[in-house]
Amino acid sequence: DAGREDQGDMDNPSKIEQMALKILGFSNNPEDLKIVEGIGPKIEELLKNAGINTWADLAASATDRLKAILGEAGENFRLADPGSWAQQAALAAEGRWQELKDLQDRLSGGK
Repeated sequence: DAGREDQGDMDNPSKIEQMALKILGFSNNPEDLKIVEGIGPKIEELLKNAGINTWADLAASATDRLKAILGEAGENFRLADPGSWAQQAALAAEGRWQELKDLQDRLSGGK
């Protein structure tokens, strides 16, 4: 669709969007929770087991719920800080990749 917002397949990213995703180092798979700073494969598995499967699901999740999921998984997971995860996921879900990159550049391990 050549990046035009009024033509083509609106469900799939344009070539320009795909290139931007690649340059910024992001996946365009909304089920890839690991693009969120602070989430690795093990935490992603915990979240999916709790029904948080997409960026939209994560964006709608309260920090207290995320902390409870981590806490139930054991001591090692209590060290993770999900305070920015919903914000990061919302940016990803909205396709605001540069804003997500800028936010993640300021974070350390999701904090």
